[in-house]
Amino acid sequence: NDLAKIAEPGSVEVKEFMTLVKYSHVKHLVSRVEARLRDGATMYDAFKAVFPAGTVSGAPKPRAMEIIEELEPIRRGPYAGAVGYFSLNGCCDFAITIRTLIRRSCIAYIQAGAGIVRESIPEREWKETQHKMMALVRALEEAGERCAY
Repeated sequence: NDLAKIAEPGSVEVKEFMTLVKYSHVKHLVSRVEARLRDGATMYDAFKAVFPAGTVSGAPKPRAMEIIEELEPIRRGPYAGAVGYFSLNGCCDFAITIRTLIRRSCIAYIQAGAGIVRESIPEREWKETQHKMMALVRALEEAGERCAY
């Protein structure tokens, strides 16, 4: 749905569907969807159409964003955002910030989440979220205390 907003009609194509990718602390199902930009659409239009990613907002996106605004007491900040670039040759590349750590005045704030679906079991989702955050906690522990007072 997101790509259809800026794509040439009929050009949206699933190139890879639900490939299991293993990382150091989690496994992800990865899909790759491609489309040709319609005439007049830019890389900025494409970014705007797909941001925030449905994987961190939910669907349908407009209503999911309203629910997030109503239920989450703390702004997400960089969590669930994106880090990347727009280049002068028309290319762009972004990664979703799905686990983040922000440090202010020697206090670390970690954000992570789990994908909630109808079949979700809340206790398991909470354990998954804690597991995802542990990589960041371990990184802090290995770095040691480096605050100057």
